Amino acid sequence: MGLLPEARMIVDYSGTWKLFVLTGFQPQDWPVHDFRRMTPTPDAAERIAALTALGYAARDGAEWKWDATPAPRRSPFLKIPVRPMTAPVTVPPAGGAA
Repeated sequence: MGLLPEARMIVDYSGTWKLFVLTGFQPQDWPVHDFRRMTPTPDAAERIAALTALGYAARDGAEWKWDATPAPRRSPFLKIPVRPMTAPVTVPPAGGAA
């Protein structure tokens, strides 16, 4: 796997396309967008709109690429390296300076 974060679009167990952002945290914490359909496959504009709604953008020069999970149950997916659209918010320690 490349550097995180990375966006992936898969066909979920429910049978619909989902886009999620691997952030390095637990999977239940990954931002996710459900396209709520199987066909047609979401196009690049729809994927970019979903990423934007999740607060991410493709890294400069990055393109969507097809990949697949390992055998025996190979499942194709799209992936692209992404970056947060805003800088992380830092919170000072409670109580401030002494």
